[in-house]
Amino acid sequence: MAGQAEIPADVVALCDYERHAAERMPAPLRAYVDGAGADGLTAAANLAAWQAIRLQSRLLRDMRGAHTDLRLFGLDLPHPLILAPVAFHGLAHAEAEHATALGAAATGSLMVVSTQSGLPLEEIAARAQGPLWFQLYMQPRREDTLRLVHRAEAAGYRALVVTLDAPVNGLRNMEQRAGFRLPEGLRAVNLDGMTPPEIRSEPGRAATFLGLMDAAPRWEDIGWLKSQTRLPVLLKGIMSAHDAERAVAVGADGVIVSNHGGRALDGLPATAEALPVVARAIAGRVPVLCDGGIRRGTDALKALALGASAVLIGRPQIHALAVGGAAGVAHMLTILRAELEVAMALTGRRDLAGIDESVIWGT
Repeated sequence: MAGQAEIPADVVALCDYERHAAERMPAPLRAYVDGAGADGLTAAANLAAWQAIRLQSRLLRDMRGAHTDLRLFGLDLPHPLILAPVAFHGLAHAEAEHATALGAAATGSLMVVSTQSGLPLEEIAARAQGPLWFQLYMQPRREDTLRLVHRAEAAGYRALVVTLDAPVNGLRNMEQRAGFRLPEGLRAVNLDGMTPPEIRSEPGRAATFLGLMDAAPRWEDIGWLKSQTRLPVLLKGIMSAHDAERAVAVGADGVIVSNHGGRALDGLPATAEALPVVARAIAGRVPVLCDGGIRRGTDALKALALGASAVLIGRPQIHALAVGGAAGVAHMLTILRAELEVAMALTGRRDLAGIDESVIWGT
């Protein structure tokens, strides 16, 4: 579905992009983009948890020279808003990941490109005008994983984001009911030629314990990956203190608190609930990032206050892409950054380093 170049005049917040995208998307596509695992409890909790946190205003603070700059894994970024890895941007716009990358670059934003992009990772990088990270799904065969890593290195990606929390797909009932299927010609081209897991067949059985989990990555695979690449390795899907400790122990350069947008295991806590738990366990040893339900600049401020160095934006980038293409993505990020700056101004925080738990009411 090609997005429209003209952004509707009433789009002033991310929820407006979601509303307009819903009007333009066919029902099956809408179920894929906005659907969640099982009953959608975790996806709903992600939104509700940020909304439940109250902020503490501060008056008459010296805000001269205020900014949102940060340095993250060797990159100087103008703000802490990152585009999360999302598969198949071609579902939302004819220019697919190229359009998203252009919108990101226009706002100085970092984009994480999915293993399951519909365009070759090299083509995306060749046309991109801003920095990129590569999201990696580790493959059943180490040699296939290494092929992806070497391709990302050669193409100029600046870090690897290894998704850990979806060794099998969640039960996405909304997609099932809507009958979502990838359109002809759209596929995960970066996985062409790679060996899928060997699945046994038994009547009345799902594939989960018939081969899928046999091929799933384990902690020792992360240690191996670290030994094979010069790029920083961030582990995405960390939701507990135990896994945070394991991540540091195997040499992760950073962690991302994420429940896969509520699309994998339903019933997990919201990322706003898990973030302070993980941040305490990490204790500043590596950067902690966070995604899941970020829809306002105030949500980003709350995440930074709870221990995140930056936040990732998932579904809203696809809403904006579907409505306005590259311009929509840039506009969406501009809205979020403006909201973050207003929130920092009204809580008296001149820079990101000054954002701590005292931003939260009652702390």
